[in-house]
Amino acid sequence: MVLYFLITCFSLILFIKSLPLKPLPPWANEMRLLSFLFWKDFPSSFPISQLINNSLSSFYLSLIPPYKMSLIKKSLSSKVENVEEETAEMSVLDLPELALERILEMLPPASLCTMAGVCTSLRERCKSDHLWEKHMKQKWGRVVGAAAYRNWQWHISSKTYSNNLKQGKQKGLIRLLSLSWPVSWFRSKVDDCSKQRSSLPVDSIMSWYLALETGKFWFPAQVYNRENGHVGFMLSCYDAELSYDPRTDTFKARYPPHGRKESAIENAVPWERLRAPPLETTPHDLHSSDCLNELCPGDHIEIQWRRNKEFPYGWWYGIVGHLESCDGNELYCRCHISDTVVLEFNQYTPGSRWRHTAINRKDHREEGNEADGFYGGIRKLKNKDEISTWKQLWPKETLE
Repeated sequence: MVLYFLITCFSLILFIKSLPLKPLPPWANEMRLLSFLFWKDFPSSFPISQLINNSLSSFYLSLIPPYKMSLIKKSLSSKVENVEEETAEMSVLDLPELALERILEMLPPASLCTMAGVCTSLRERCKSDHLWEKHMKQKWGRVVGAAAYRNWQWHISSKTYSNNLKQGKQKGLIRLLSLSWPVSWFRSKVDDCSKQRSSLPVDSIMSWYLALETGKFWFPAQVYNRENGHVGFMLSCYDAELSYDPRTDTFKARYPPHGRKESAIENAVPWERLRAPPLETTPHDLHSSDCLNELCPGDHIEIQWRRNKEFPYGWWYGIVGHLESCDGNELYCRCHISDTVVLEFNQYTPGSRWRHTAINRKDHREEGNEADGFYGGIRKLKNKDEISTWKQLWPKETLE
């Protein structure tokens, strides 16, 4: 049956080709293509359908002129190339705005810097302040305060001034050299330099973050137990200028000079021993105490203390104690209404001269002498995290 059908189809093809056929009308070509498509879609599960498909395919293709066949191949290849080009041109910028923004928000700082170098569009997005505010707060919020921000503003202002001064000198140099060299060449060089400098705004949060991360910017902060926990500074907190070391994830501290001594330098200061200054008071100014009337026994406090008046103040941790006339019984205690406030420093032994001191609640100023040092302003600790930090720094042995 199959052999008979093949012989019949082959004879029919030879017969049609031998006839002097006239050009067919346009609808005939369409009908011929329709019949080809019909057999092409015929279920391929039948063996006869496969033979018919193959025969009709070869027959239909043989009827197409050579020049039309080349055009069809070109159109098919161009469509394939267009599809490949469209697929290759897909990028992260084709994502919806909210999706792209969410991806950038989840990137760490190093990845944001890498993305900023991909193209101009991503660079502008990755430099956005709202992306870097989160990273700034997460890593630097605990050690960078208002004083550090003011120093940064002063730093970028001076940097901008120096850049403007350099540009003014360059313009003067261009005027002199333009007498013998083309002005366009010098202008192109200056424009290239200015473009490189303006690629990252100096007042952006990203610029500030990178200045801190690379250690190029020294910022003011306070260090607990300065000079590697020296016994003379246990449970104290002193002002210093800090520079971050990204290789060791620690800081280099530079303390202000004490009297005639030069600035002390301390390396490898860990994050746990740092904090942002809680007050705006400088280390050489007396803090104006505003909590004296509310101090009660058991309150946690910090008090300014310095060895002599040439030294800067440091903040020392202590607790409000009871008067000698009070036995500590809460029912009969009147220490909170007394003009005298007892401050205890329990890190020292009971017989030490540093164990306790007393101040006047109503008229407190700097009190002390050259032998015992000078006590300054007081701040009451209300934050549990601050109190917990002091307790974690408590010395393993009692000091004398």
